[in-house]
Amino acid sequence: MIEQVVERWHAYLRGRLPGGLDELLDDEVVFYSPIVYTPQKGKAITASYLQAASQTFPGDQGTSPPGEGTPPNGGFHYTKTVLAEDTAVLEFETTIEGKYVNGVDIIRCNEEGRIVEFRVMIRPLQAVNLVHRQMAARLEQMKATG
Repeated sequence: MIEQVVERWHAYLRGRLPGGLDELLDDEVVFYSPIVYTPQKGKAITASYLQAASQTFPGDQGTSPPGEGTPPNGGFHYTKTVLAEDTAVLEFETTIEGKYVNGVDIIRCNEEGRIVEFRVMIRPLQAVNLVHRQMAARLEQMKATG
């Protein structure tokens, strides 16, 4: 089942998932942010975080700062996928404001093929601080226009 969920997640990221996050997330999904201490519970708040992340994580398109592990063109992309039973671990890389960002999305699904847990971990510390600033700004912007 996790294989299909990951395929649908990738389709969502490409803008090709009919129903979007509403179709993908379970009503009781729990989101674990690298920058918010408490788990965020529910489809609406999880969708807000994932939408803000999709605006933050495209990264610096068309740039490629020097350094080992720098993503091609600076854009967000997954580098590794590990699947086991109901869980996927997707490693990603990008650059944001010229800073290298490396992290993992840990996704767990239920038997209905909906995401019940979404956990994000990011490194290095300078990337965590940068993502924190950008995500806070995006969430505020979304709240103001929402």
